[in-house]
Amino acid sequence: MTDAGDRHGPHSVINRVLAVLATFEGTPGSLTVAGIAQRADLPVSTTYRIVASLEEWGALRKGSDGRYQIGFRLWSLGQQAGRRLRDRAHPFLQDLFDLTQENVHLAIRDGLHSLYVDKVYNSRKLPVVSRIGGRLPLHATAVGRVLLAAQPDWFVDAYLARELESPTPNTVTDPAVLARVIADVRREGFSVTYEQMRLGAISLAAPIVYQEETVASVALVFDIGQAGEVERLRPAVKGTADKIGRAMRGGSAGAVLRRVSPPTSDRFSSDEKPGLHGAGPG
Repeated sequence: MTDAGDRHGPHSVINRVLAVLATFEGTPGSLTVAGIAQRADLPVSTTYRIVASLEEWGALRKGSDGRYQIGFRLWSLGQQAGRRLRDRAHPFLQDLFDLTQENVHLAIRDGLHSLYVDKVYNSRKLPVVSRIGGRLPLHATAVGRVLLAAQPDWFVDAYLARELESPTPNTVTDPAVLARVIADVRREGFSVTYEQMRLGAISLAAPIVYQEETVASVALVFDIGQAGEVERLRPAVKGTADKIGRAMRGGSAGAVLRRVSPPTSDRFSSDEKPGLHGAGPG
């Protein structure tokens, strides 16, 4: 017997399955069938059948409390995305962590967000808001600004015309200021942000360039009290990004972004310098 909602064919079924899976996006905990149905805007009966099929396949798993989480099979499948980049980059990320003892991130652009695909960190260091597989707004992170700077002008203009998120009181959301910041990133080939995503944190990022295209960004995240260390750490971040780019030669890097102009200056712009207490628009 065909469900009344299936009368529009297999694409409707696929859309409902994707809607069910999408309910777990950005959800830290588990969900009940009723909760999934509400988030997916589907009838509970339809949701129940989809969830049961996904559980049987391994895309979802049911806990002892009757609530559902993403299953290990789907998690394993998701790990294949960006695997070539991660495999080639990770040894250099580890080297950068060993050298600096600061949290290291690797990110790519996913629509309007930075998608974090790898990280090396010490749990005793500064807590960070990013996680592998997590997404953060492009304008509020150093990796995001590097990736945003790699886009054509029309994309940057459209992005800045949106209502921009403000994760901290210091997050810059003024389109004119951000436009100047992006221009500086394009010219200088790196980005530094001060307390933009998390109070008390600095992020320093550089582009990973493959075949003259920016495919990812690598960053250090460290305490605002170490603002004086930015100049010392910048060559290590830039060198790591260059090494990853060289390691990727001879293989596919996946989807690429528009190039970032090579650095022509070692100076910080006025929009990237920290202001009072290290909290500036960078």
